[in-house]
Amino acid sequence: MTPTPADRPPRVYLEEGERWVFAVAMDWPGWCRRGRGAEDALSTLDAYRDRYGSAVGRVLPAGDFEVIGSVAGTTTTDFGAPDVRGPWDAEPPTGTELDRQVDLLEASWRTLDAVVAASGPDLRKGPRGGGRDRDGIVAHVREAERSWAPKVGTRFPPRTPWAEQRAGLVAVLRDGPVGTPWPVGYTLRRMAWHVLDHAWEIEDKQV
Repeated sequence: MTPTPADRPPRVYLEEGERWVFAVAMDWPGWCRRGRGAEDALSTLDAYRDRYGSAVGRVLPAGDFEVIGSVAGTTTTDFGAPDVRGPWDAEPPTGTELDRQVDLLEASWRTLDAVVAASGPDLRKGPRGGGRDRDGIVAHVREAERSWAPKVGTRFPPRTPWAEQRAGLVAVLRDGPVGTPWPVGYTLRRMAWHVLDHAWEIEDKQV
């Protein structure tokens, strides 16, 4: 019997830019952190193991990571977002594994919704007074997902209610689109990372 992701060491790949390196958990959409070099990125990913598990309602496998490879980063990587597909994306998740990964994206949305509901509108600013407030972050995440939808073969008009937009994305992703600009596995990892990264930003910047 083929081991499931819950039964084996987490598979991780590295996206290596000049400024940032991302450590990305292949089978756990949203579990993705960056650092100043590969060792720092892996250490930070490990430090978020329990926080991610709590966010998606899963017990993650213990033990060391299995680093399956690396890809060269881009200017987007160095800006602070994972951006690169790898050869592993040629074999997208299917069947029950695809459903499991879509479930993790939906769990990430639920975590963001809960964080937003528990948060005040004002967030702690950066040392130069910059940074979005809570509602600005929410709008950014919603609009980013709308802008990414064509990359997996669908579109949503401006001002589409977010619940409707999410449901549409889930329906398309569960169908396992093939031949789209973004492979389905990469799309799930990128979207879930974006949702949780901003959920944790809201949590960590409470006034």
